[in-house]
Amino acid sequence: MRALVTGGAGFIGSHLCEALAARGEKVFVLDDLSTGRFENIEHIPGLECIIDSTMNQEIVRDLVREVDVVFHLAATVGVQLVVNDPIHTIKNNIWGTEVVLEETCRYRRKLLITSTSEIYGRGSREIFQEDDDRVMGPTNRHRWCYAASKAIDEFLALAYWRQKKHPTVIVRLFNTVGPRQTGRYGMVIPTFVGQALHGEPLTVFGDGKQTRSFTYVGDVVPALVTLMERSEVNGDVFNIGSNTRVSIEELARRVITRAGSRSEIKFVPYEEAYGEGYEDMRHRAPCLDKIRAAIGYEPKTGLDQIIDKVIADVRARMR
Repeated sequence: MRALVTGGAGFIGSHLCEALAARGEKVFVLDDLSTGRFENIEHIPGLECIIDSTMNQEIVRDLVREVDVVFHLAATVGVQLVVNDPIHTIKNNIWGTEVVLEETCRYRRKLLITSTSEIYGRGSREIFQEDDDRVMGPTNRHRWCYAASKAIDEFLALAYWRQKKHPTVIVRLFNTVGPRQTGRYGMVIPTFVGQALHGEPLTVFGDGKQTRSFTYVGDVVPALVTLMERSEVNGDVFNIGSNTRVSIEELARRVITRAGSRSEIKFVPYEEAYGEGYEDMRHRAPCLDKIRAAIGYEPKTGLDQIIDKVIADVRARMR
């Protein structure tokens, strides 16, 4: 098999590339290195990396023609980037996915698209199912442009399936964490770990009572590979994550404990971090019944193990 991974130099993409190469597959990466790093993939034997964007249709066409399957991970990610550069967020997510869909459909290459738990918006549920209604904030709050752009991606992908039977599957990822993830763009666990290891206060936005669930990248990647192998999942959407929830305040305390740090917790108002009018969700965790029934998915790595792995990774990079 020959696989193309868009965004393959990023955090999740690099782990996926490793897994595909370990199976003996030829891996091509398309990444503009805006948030990814070549260092994440340079150790993978036989991998070919093209530094360009999914918005370059000619490049995408040439690559898709040479492969059997495409994993589309390229997207603008991270709260900080979304808030600071909404134009790029919208264009990159929608236009890039449109190009990938058009070219994979042209050559009948199966496509997996990674979407996001942000799709559910500010819904009042604590655990979300794939067919739940979505509640979005107003358009004058840039915070919601990421969720809206990824929703358009999903609508478009499902339209290609319905109208052209283009084999496509969509996964909504819930807070995937692990080595190589950076805190530069607002990812909470690597941010907390970096602060704890440097003896800095851990910045908890809001009151810290909001809850999230966190999943180890090593549990997510095998699910992506398995979904690509199953034809019966084409044209469908699946949550992937962990349904074990933790408050952000408790997460900060656990990071401090496991890092052996003397750092304190500093509560920061959302307005101070992201500007006036920022909105957050109180609770968000996935219902896993659908993905469990489809491929037997179960997250295996507990939160303390995830924190330990990130601590080890950050410490290694600090040397």
